[in-house]
Amino acid sequence: MPELELIDAIGSILRDGPTSGRIVRGPGDDAAVVRARGYAVSSIDTLVDGVHFRSEQLRPAEIGCRAMASALSDLAAMACDPGEAYIALCLPAAVDPEDALALTRGAHAVCVRHGVTIAGGDVSSSETLTVTITVVGWSDDPGTLIGRDGARPGDLVAVTGALGGAGAGLALLNGTPSAGAAGLHPAVAQRLRHRFAAPEPRFAAARALQRLGATAMIDISDGIATDARHLAHRSGVTLQLTLADLPRDEGVDAVAAQLGADPAVFAATAGEDYELCVCLPPAAPGQLAAEPQLRAALGPLTQIGRVIDGGDELSFTDADATTLAGFEHGRS
Repeated sequence: MPELELIDAIGSILRDGPTSGRIVRGPGDDAAVVRARGYAVSSIDTLVDGVHFRSEQLRPAEIGCRAMASALSDLAAMACDPGEAYIALCLPAAVDPEDALALTRGAHAVCVRHGVTIAGGDVSSSETLTVTITVVGWSDDPGTLIGRDGARPGDLVAVTGALGGAGAGLALLNGTPSAGAAGLHPAVAQRLRHRFAAPEPRFAAARALQRLGATAMIDISDGIATDARHLAHRSGVTLQLTLADLPRDEGVDAVAAQLGADPAVFAATAGEDYELCVCLPPAAPGQLAAEPQLRAALGPLTQIGRVIDGGDELSFTDADATTLAGFEHGRS
């Protein structure tokens, strides 16, 4: 398919669905025109074949989904309102144009679920399949945004959802171990694969945590053993966690056992879960218990530690934090 035809086909996908009222001009012109609102919250994310995913393991739509969800997860971690996205595809010559369209549909589907408009982008050639996504969120008051630098001694440390599922799903995709060797029911194995292939940005949970007075927050992309360190460093405090308290997805223990890994260590280091690690004031559990609607909007939340004074570090009550590290860019 010639480049112009591919661009037109991608444009037709992006025009199929709800469009934000902020968009004055979207795909089709040299640049997008977006009506601003208050303060823009922007982030950019790049996924490279062989580093962040392997194209032979995922369907094209799943690659698009992972790319968009990982980018939007950065906005969720700031607790802003999602707005627009811009997607750049660098495609090897051997890529089937239908696969490029399927990748776009996968990214678009995530956007539709979260009220995001893909307002523009670019298509180019490359030796390696590369997906770069810029996302823009909005806030009327920057004081309501949640950064990494507000954690205070006495805060509780908690995590949404469960951990380790994406890492276990990737291990299954790699074939080490197989679902059969791990003794997994096919439905459990499929859920673990889905955790890696199709993550979901936690916007609803972020808004609930914002209402609970969250002081610092980060999305868990590289593993909590790495990402919690960022909160500690930026806030100038120590996050003291308990490894055994980390909630784990069903099937993680079985996969970790086959890999010869401690399940709790695996959950702390595997990464790619895109859950939220958050610091909350001590009164948050009481507020949550008193507001069932807030609890329902938040979903599962597990306390895994506390913030203590000084140190600028991450520690564990039941492990040596210096021996634990999550994803490092440059390896898959």
